[in-house]
Amino acid sequence: MAGASMKDIKLRIRSVESTMQITKAMQLVATSKLRRAKERMENSKPYATVSREALMAAVARCKDQNVPFVTPRPVKKRLYVVIAGERGLAGGYNSNVFKAVAAHCGDTPFCVLPLGRKAIEKYHRMGVELLSEDYSRVENLSVSRCYRLAHLVTDGYLAGKFDEVWLVSTNFRSMMSQEIKTEQLLPVPSAEEEAPRNVDTVYEMEAAEALEKVMPDFLAGRLYSALCDSFVSEVAARRMAMDSATKNAGAMISDLTLRYNRARQGAITQEITEIVAGAEE
Repeated sequence: MAGASMKDIKLRIRSVESTMQITKAMQLVATSKLRRAKERMENSKPYATVSREALMAAVARCKDQNVPFVTPRPVKKRLYVVIAGERGLAGGYNSNVFKAVAAHCGDTPFCVLPLGRKAIEKYHRMGVELLSEDYSRVENLSVSRCYRLAHLVTDGYLAGKFDEVWLVSTNFRSMMSQEIKTEQLLPVPSAEEEAPRNVDTVYEMEAAEALEKVMPDFLAGRLYSALCDSFVSEVAARRMAMDSATKNAGAMISDLTLRYNRARQGAITQEITEIVAGAEE
């Protein structure tokens, strides 16, 4: 009985060691990706910041109350652009994004533009209308593809397929902290809600016409920046999750090794006792 117990423990130790090798490898991969991902995130921020300031300046100067991208309308349906991960094993990264969407949508009908394989799988299982299923990979999503995404969103909005557009993504704060952000993209919030900083923009056309022309460009830049931010958050969350899993596996191996040694010691003691008993007879 003791021999069988020792065999089970030894098999368990080997299984945990194998899992530990996988989690350690995934931790190293995440660490190697993190530096490049952070550089790309930092490089994406200046354009997103400047383009938003210019957009808000145009909104502040726009006197036309019928510009589609600015004028609110009754909300019959929303579009959520949801940025999630390509794979799991990243702690609560993906589930927190989906919880944010569920908490925000309420009873309002909605459709989803999922970015990342996990988002596609999630909303496909739920039977939610998907605007596109072509963006399962977010790690190397280029600016040109973000332009196509932006035109997909603006064309659907102008066609009346949805009345509001919201972006749900993850902001990278630090290795230990990633924050879920829900941001309204369309219609653009009024200048009173978000006053622009001192931006002296000269337009060659009316502000209303400028808004219609530059909106896809602004959305493309905003989506690219959000994708870069979210990917850094995913990699950081995965690194922390794999680091924790590796440490837990090490602790489990230590505990199992102790149990194995105790079982082995017990088996040896029992054999010695049996030999002594047989000699006395």
